[in-house]
Amino acid sequence: MTKYGFGKIVDLSFDDAIERVTVALQGEGFGVLADIDVAGAMKKKLNQDMPPYRILGACNPPLAHRALECEPSIGLLLPCNVVVRQDGAGAVHVEFMDPNAVLELVGKPEIVQLAGEVRERLERVMQAL
Repeated sequence: MTKYGFGKIVDLSFDDAIERVTVALQGEGFGVLADIDVAGAMKKKLNQDMPPYRILGACNPPLAHRALECEPSIGLLLPCNVVVRQDGAGAVHVEFMDPNAVLELVGKPEIVQLAGEVRERLERVMQAL
């Protein structure tokens, strides 16, 4: 999809997509640390309407712990963001930050290996939708 993410269009309602991706993330050891309602914020702060758009900040604690032990400042690149959004035509997209693209910025082999593990888990989440 992009240099920094991957995803797919799902045949689900927006709310069902949020629920399914949350459950699939849990199945891979991720919890949702943050749930940002971008559309709600745009309406509240700018009085601008937009289709539903949420950013889920997903974290797998054991993997995050390994990353933080290796590189304490890596928190700047965490958590793994998952976007669930509806486009103007009504299609629901689920998109994942590509940890390979983001974490290779660190330049440490251990982090590159860890990013590969995270990517595999996120790909399984996507396939489960």
